[in-house]
Amino acid sequence: MDALRIVRLCDAHGQIVEPALLAAALPVHRQLRPMLPNDAASYHAKMARICGFGARLIAALDAGGNVVALGLYRIYENTYEDMRLYVDDLVTDDSVRSQGVGSQMLDWLEAEARQHGCGFVVLDSGTWRTAAHKLYFRHGFVISSFHFTKPLR
Repeated sequence: MDALRIVRLCDAHGQIVEPALLAAALPVHRQLRPMLPNDAASYHAKMARICGFGARLIAALDAGGNVVALGLYRIYENTYEDMRLYVDDLVTDDSVRSQGVGSQMLDWLEAEARQHGCGFVVLDSGTWRTAAHKLYFRHGFVISSFHFTKPLR
């Protein structure tokens, strides 16, 4: 796919600055996270809370201004990698998968990480998402650890 325009949906303080694009991103985001709210108002409220806790949200727009991908990430420091950019969510619309959209999003995220002095870009990916894993390997990601989860409810 031709070059995309990547737009920040929230500012550096976590405030949603593109509410119309956020609403347009909902169907794409739900392709990865079907548990997200179905209605735009509830989705906006949830994403405003998440961004208020430090996450940042971007959307990739095609030439027609349609949202074709979404990224949710955080920049923080930890004890073993120092500064890192962690990708919570990265999803490309089903209709444009395998057309280079995910690669453009990863390139943007890497540039963002470098700009903020991060030494690593990190993400988790479900074990069943093998097509996504191929993309991550092509971009130089390695499997560096296991991720453990314990439900509390």
